Amino acid sequence: MRSGRVFYKDVLAGLITETNEGEFIFQYENHYVREYPNEFITFTMPVSDQAYKSNRLFPFFEGLIPEGWLLDIASRNWKINPNDRMGLLLACCQNCIGAVSVIPNREEDAT
Repeated sequence: MRSGRVFYKDVLAGLITETNEGEFIFQYENHYVREYPNEFITFTMPVSDQAYKSNRLFPFFEGLIPEGWLLDIASRNWKINPNDRMGLLLACCQNCIGAVSVIPNREEDAT
């Protein structure tokens, strides 16, 4: 299982996880739901105490991953298959342009 902490404007907003079965889950942190109920990371995922689940990486997070020649450089440098979308998200999106960043959890933190 791989996961990353999702920050919105430098505030921990939630956790994105890829399960061993290939399901993707995004869950807002409880404190974020209480303190920032109107500060959603995307219109398609309003702040909620319910987890969002999908068989594919959510389109919003997919949009954070580089494309084109930048994707080629990223996948080559980190030796990540371009089809490994979660791997690319965790490797490339720690310092994104915009308000959202994804910081990978260490393996021992994710279990």
